Amino acid sequence: MARLGDICEIAAGQGAPQGENNYCSCNEGTPFIKAGDLSDLLSGKSENEIQCVNDMVAKQYKLKLYPSGSILFAKSGMSCMKGYVYRTQNPCYIVSHLAIVVPNNIDGEYLKYYFQYNKPNALIKDSAYPSISLQDISNIEIKLPSLESQISIASKLNELNNLISLRKQQLSKLDELVKSRFIEMFGDPVSNPFKWSTLTMKQASIRLSDGPFGSNLKSEHYTHEGVRVIRLGNIGCGYFNDEDQSYISQEHYETIKKYTCRSGEIVIATLGDPNLRACIIPDHIDYGVNKSDCVHYVPKAEILNNQFVCQYINCPETLSLASGMVHGQTRSRISSGQLADLPIYLPPMDLQQQFATLVEQIDKSKFEIQKSLEKLETLKKAMMQKYFG
Repeated sequence: MARLGDICEIAAGQGAPQGENNYCSCNEGTPFIKAGDLSDLLSGKSENEIQCVNDMVAKQYKLKLYPSGSILFAKSGMSCMKGYVYRTQNPCYIVSHLAIVVPNNIDGEYLKYYFQYNKPNALIKDSAYPSISLQDISNIEIKLPSLESQISIASKLNELNNLISLRKQQLSKLDELVKSRFIEMFGDPVSNPFKWSTLTMKQASIRLSDGPFGSNLKSEHYTHEGVRVIRLGNIGCGYFNDEDQSYISQEHYETIKKYTCRSGEIVIATLGDPNLRACIIPDHIDYGVNKSDCVHYVPKAEILNNQFVCQYINCPETLSLASGMVHGQTRSRISSGQLADLPIYLPPMDLQQQFATLVEQIDKSKFEIQKSLEKLETLKKAMMQKYFG
């Protein structure tokens, strides 16, 4: 074991230069990383794409240049609640809200993974006024195997991360294939270039029903097992997220069974990000109830295919079409009444079926990739627990 302050330099950044005229493009200066940049950098944004400062501004504000490989995380403000950890790729200037850990007698990648497992936000003492002291960071006790072992551990985890990223890229490309084929076959919903006839969502359905509001279904009704409740967190863009599982008792279900929805049917979220998103209830959920802001939708089978409807709803163009319907200052939403008035075009059923067959084939490929991804992520968690738990 080693005390972090004995093997690393622990510091905080400096105040940000004020005014846009103090910043420049990447080819004229050096990146200045702020707390708000961490999320973008972790999502793949380049350091050269954020705001930079030149040598003259750095000298004027007495900014210290920190070396590449420095580990950053927020040490004050609400940002430090998120636990983001980033390792710099280039020498950078750093804002005062960020803590900086510069590895000296420890491998930097190994240390990065330590903080990814042991989130720095665990050092916050008061969530009402979140902050992390540099002294508490310095006092962290960390496992310190030989440098050779540290490099080996980090290399294994990097290899796993690369495979996980590859699987995610494969899933993303398959999703993009579905979107592009939809537009190719049917045209975008706004311009309707093939001049398909249209109906409103309500006119094209045999059921369009929001879930129970108010006292009919509250959190205290939830149980550990029973009848499944379909909530906003379950509805993704074209996929059902099964991690968020909620249930009600059979007895309570009997009181609200008019909200019953079944496997193979469509549920549409009208709140969140994005405001419109749809998926099909999976086969393993024989029946359940939809919660408020989760619209249960059953189209007329003779004119609309479920897979076609889901992708129509999930098109960015459809969200654009519905953008005038979005209301609510703090949590924008589309009401079930507004959704009912949304137009949907009606291509020939044989063309819709061709699209559905394509989606089913792609879903089989996605299922295999998803299984591989889950195995890799489980393996990574086990390795992180072994080395840093």
